[in-house]
Amino acid sequence: MHSIKQIGERFWYMTPEFENDRPVLGMVVGRNKTLMIDAGNSESHAQYFLNELRKREIAGPDFVALTHWHWDHIFGLSALTDAVSIASKATKKEMEKLLPYSWSDEALAARVKEGTEIQFCADAIKKEYASQRDIKIILPKMIFDYRLEIDLGGVTCLVQQVGGSHASDSVVVYVKEEKILFLGDCICADIYAKNRNYKIDETLRLLDRLAAFDADTYVLSHGLPISKNEFEQEITMLRAIATLTDRLKGNIQHVMETYEKLVERELTEDELEVIHEFAMGYFFRSVAHSI
Repeated sequence: MHSIKQIGERFWYMTPEFENDRPVLGMVVGRNKTLMIDAGNSESHAQYFLNELRKREIAGPDFVALTHWHWDHIFGLSALTDAVSIASKATKKEMEKLLPYSWSDEALAARVKEGTEIQFCADAIKKEYASQRDIKIILPKMIFDYRLEIDLGGVTCLVQQVGGSHASDSVVVYVKEEKILFLGDCICADIYAKNRNYKIDETLRLLDRLAAFDADTYVLSHGLPISKNEFEQEITMLRAIATLTDRLKGNIQHVMETYEKLVERELTEDELEVIHEFAMGYFFRSVAHSI
């Protein structure tokens, strides 16, 4: 079940639910306005969050910022039409591609077969919506190119596109006064490819962009918030494996051996998975360059 938690004075969030692929939803509460981060994977998801906040005397959102175009972050937008929805130009472009889609079992199965959808997302949509598939794709009202700053009254939010392997349109939301960086899924691998992968160049650019934010708390869309120290450990791992994969030309065994010597211990399952995902990204890059 979801639970509502508060960080600092101005930021509230709802924990994720994994079975239905419900990501974290956030709310930044200023003196004058409120900003919700992501719209949820359904109207039910969004409404549950708002109802729980209402019990705590927190008003509904004036703005809703979308972190990227994936279904679990945008399908709840149809329940938030009183708010000004905000997205990057790239996110709007990707959302427009979803407008003609049907979400029936048959349509989902067909897209999985052709490779434009993945089985995990198709199964989660079925669990979230059951037989009621009245899904409405609502396009964002306010579009920005790279960065947008919003003053909510006593608290300022910086919404910035950072990219990454998971989704090239990914944005983060930086709550300045609370030193909170809402990451969305930006540091995750590309799950829509035939083989999950990290692209080396995109990941290194992303990590450089994220390092520019002075944050103490980092909010991941499908996990619990992490500390600055935990975040630095994660990005150090990603940067090291990305660099080794490039230097060792995607050779998984050589990367594993070299990284194990670097950290001076046995590798974790997470590290082994990341090594394989970077190797897949290296392979895809090599194939693309040879065409």
